[in-house]
Amino acid sequence: MAIPNLNTRATPKPAAKSLWQEIWKARWCYVFMLPSLILTGMFTFYPIFASWYFAFLDWSGFTASKTFVGLANFQEVMGDGLFWGAFRRSFIFMLVSVPLQMLLSLIVAIILNDKALKLAPFFRTMFFIPVVTTTAIVGIVMSFIFSPFNGPINRILVNAGILSRPIDFLGSADTALWTVIGVFVWKWFGITMIYWLASLQTVPADLYEAARLDGAGRWALFRYIIFPLLVPFAIVILLITAVGSLNVFALVQTMTGGGPFYSSEVMEVYIYRTAFGTGGGGSVPRLGYASAAGVFFGLAVMVITLLQGLAVRGMRARRAS
Repeated sequence: MAIPNLNTRATPKPAAKSLWQEIWKARWCYVFMLPSLILTGMFTFYPIFASWYFAFLDWSGFTASKTFVGLANFQEVMGDGLFWGAFRRSFIFMLVSVPLQMLLSLIVAIILNDKALKLAPFFRTMFFIPVVTTTAIVGIVMSFIFSPFNGPINRILVNAGILSRPIDFLGSADTALWTVIGVFVWKWFGITMIYWLASLQTVPADLYEAARLDGAGRWALFRYIIFPLLVPFAIVILLITAVGSLNVFALVQTMTGGGPFYSSEVMEVYIYRTAFGTGGGGSVPRLGYASAAGVFFGLAVMVITLLQGLAVRGMRARRAS
């Protein structure tokens, strides 16, 4: 009988590498990331931190003299009716455009997800083309399309007998904001549709077949099979779409410039006008005041996003229990 060698020791495990050793091992990854990090720092992080600093200054942005005014800009913002009007319109824009965009794109995504539709790839491409088109170009083209002077929209409506005379969609305070919302939904419709298509394709095909064998119709199939599985994706899509609906500067600026009579002026246009135009109650640009307005609006959006996140967490906890 062989006697085991009691002096044999277990092979020692290699020592864990330090953080710097791990970074050095992946150094080429960081080298290739460096240009993007530099650009992100210059055009994203620096403006964010600089706006907080500028918010405490009385500064036009074009002179060397800067006066520290503390919270005076924030106090003035709180009493500015134009600010609150733009603030309200930004959230009206979100509350109207997001449900429309999500509901319409979901309906189209369900239709295009049907394998029996042979032209589905063609229609997906057609719906997605506006997404990759430059927003400023879309705004300029749409201003001609909705023009009361031989614009195709007015011409079609008048020739069809729906209107007795052309409507100035972008020149009327009653219709300007709603027209921009419609164009916004049309432009970004395709990206939300792609999100829905990606989530629909995670539903196992066996569930569709089993439901159909049990005699489930289209509505029952959607209500009891598709919708419950799409809820986690819908929450993410909702957050992405809501944030995107607050970034509408290029479209509003090119279509209406915030007019007429500030009726379509959202927060981004208000901040731009105050910082670089002759707004904010003064005859010169006021970068400090505009920064305070931007900081206030950013904090409001952060609070809303946080509340949405808490609501999502609570809903997941209830479903898990």
